[in-house]
Amino acid sequence: MTMPGRPEIDTSRPHSARMYDYYLGGKDWYPVDEEAAEKVLQVCPQIRRTAETNRSFMHRATRTLAAEYGVRQFVDIGTGIPTPPNLHQVAQEVAPDARVVYADHDATVLEYAHVLMRSTSEGRTAYISADVREDPILDSPQLREVIDLDQPVALSLVALLHFVPDDYGPYEIVGGLLEKLAPGSFLVLSHCTNDFDPVAWQGVKKVYDAGGTTVQFRTRQEVERFFDGLELIDPQVTAAHDWRPDEPVEVTGEEAELLRSAALYAGVGRKP
Repeated sequence: MTMPGRPEIDTSRPHSARMYDYYLGGKDWYPVDEEAAEKVLQVCPQIRRTAETNRSFMHRATRTLAAEYGVRQFVDIGTGIPTPPNLHQVAQEVAPDARVVYADHDATVLEYAHVLMRSTSEGRTAYISADVREDPILDSPQLREVIDLDQPVALSLVALLHFVPDDYGPYEIVGGLLEKLAPGSFLVLSHCTNDFDPVAWQGVKKVYDAGGTTVQFRTRQEVERFFDGLELIDPQVTAAHDWRPDEPVEVTGEEAELLRSAALYAGVGRKP
């Protein structure tokens, strides 16, 4: 879990973080990522809405925990390429003294780590290069310099675990992370599903698998299992756009179908 000077970026095959950046309208992608992302858009045009919905959920969950639950420590694993506002900007807007540690294992993300460490003077941010499937992230000395694990922490696993197939033991990974957190800590999680549009999302899986990134979409019940032993806060595990929307509105017709087809479950749970 180090921060080398300049990482090697593999541009010979698509990468999930750069494809996500493409969906969000960013510029930190390569032709190989564009090609794969366009293939995804052909079979699943709503993928852009999925990315936007996911990002919005992260913002709302972070604000909720900072403003309503007094959380001042955040660990964001699977950070992705910085797209403002980043988690620390959202948290520190509410609480300038908030401390945030980001973790990711992608070389492209590492190149932009300096953006993730622009903290307020009252707070702190840090970035560590680590893979949730292999590294004991919460044991990192860099993390321990910023985060006090004896105090509540919000653990953010947003759009991460569908990249962790069952072979890696995702439930054990999440359980191991939560075990090290103090009572009163929170799990913030979003996860793609093929519950709503199995044909389109099977097409998405084929594109990612062919590019060398194995994905596993899970059902609502499988996503809820990540929260075993936690106290889910309302509205519990739900479609991401329904998780405490900023402006609740009744949508019908095409817009309702677009939101539904975003195919993303989200939830926030508190450790007793």
